[in-house]
Amino acid sequence: MDLSEVSQKDRFAVIIPVYNHAQGIAGVITKTLNLGIPVFVVNDGSTDSTHAEISKIQGIYPLHHTENRGKGAAILTGFAEASTIADWAITLDADGQHHPEDVIRLIRAIPANERPIILGMREGMLAKEVPWTSRFGRGFSNFWIRLASGPRMADSQSGFRLYPLPESLALNVVARRFDFEIEILVKARWKKIPVIEIPVSVTYAPRSERVSHFRPMIDFLRNTRTFARLITRRVLVHPFTQKR
Repeated sequence: MDLSEVSQKDRFAVIIPVYNHAQGIAGVITKTLNLGIPVFVVNDGSTDSTHAEISKIQGIYPLHHTENRGKGAAILTGFAEASTIADWAITLDADGQHHPEDVIRLIRAIPANERPIILGMREGMLAKEVPWTSRFGRGFSNFWIRLASGPRMADSQSGFRLYPLPESLALNVVARRFDFEIEILVKARWKKIPVIEIPVSVTYAPRSERVSHFRPMIDFLRNTRTFARLITRRVLVHPFTQKR
């Protein structure tokens, strides 16, 4: 992939947080390596053979948590390591739903002289193979992010994102699990970091092959707690945040 058309100054890295995705992780990593940019794979305390699968692959930056800390914690570990060699970090999920070749679409969407967060807005989310939890969770999250004075979003739960470093690390996000991806959008808005969405394709595996660690009841409750904390802070600390 030739990034010279984007900027000679910008440096990019991909971060893949992984937890118990032994079956398909090698394919995801291999496709991502074909982009020709650094790939950081964060094994978040997997208990299956994920570590062994990752260990077979050359050319990546492997990172490891001895126990499961959550998706947000894995992303932050990747941010910290990637920031030593990159100005931007692209995150994509380990389950194969994202198409690594769409990374170039995120990069090309960076406006001149701006450092936004760019989200891959997943197309085809109404298809029958898409889990109902994904459709419901997206609408739920979009509404409450807006109420917390975050950006107006169409797909706030997409894990396929491009983040500016070190601005994202400086946001001091508290959440460490799936709710990390909610909180960082709200805090970016508070700090006037633009958030942009662009359409990307997505592929969901058949139900029998699908690996998801999202627990509807537990994670919806955790997200609700995060929203409550953000809304409270908005009222007490950011009462005059302007909506767009």
